[in-house]
Amino acid sequence: LFETIRAYIDNKWTFLIALNIFLLGLGMILDIFSALIIIVPIILPIAVGYGINPVHLGIVFLANMQLGYFTPPVGMNLFIASYRFNKPVMELYIATLPFFFILLFAVLVITYVPSLSLVFLGP
Repeated sequence: LFETIRAYIDNKWTFLIALNIFLLGLGMILDIFSALIIIVPIILPIAVGYGINPVHLGIVFLANMQLGYFTPPVGMNLFIASYRFNKPVMELYIATLPFFFILLFAVLVITYVPSLSLVFLGP
């Protein structure tokens, strides 16, 4: 599988942006735990083939899943908040847009500055 993907994506950074897009889309339609069970065994060997630390991959994975978890069309967190606070979902979508962009920026920083994810691992 790694060799097939390597034919289309030749470096680690391109793989990471493609992975971010894929995981964000996946997070929009699938909950975090299901995605963890289904997708991680598939992407882990590919990421290791590109030289990505598994801890860094895990943090990127979870950050993308959380971002997708409050993004339409599913947006489970928004439906829960809508029910809890008796607000229309569309009002919550609009209210969360600034936070979406802040989280998107954070996901990109986490993805492209791996030392932030690996700082506590030691030497």
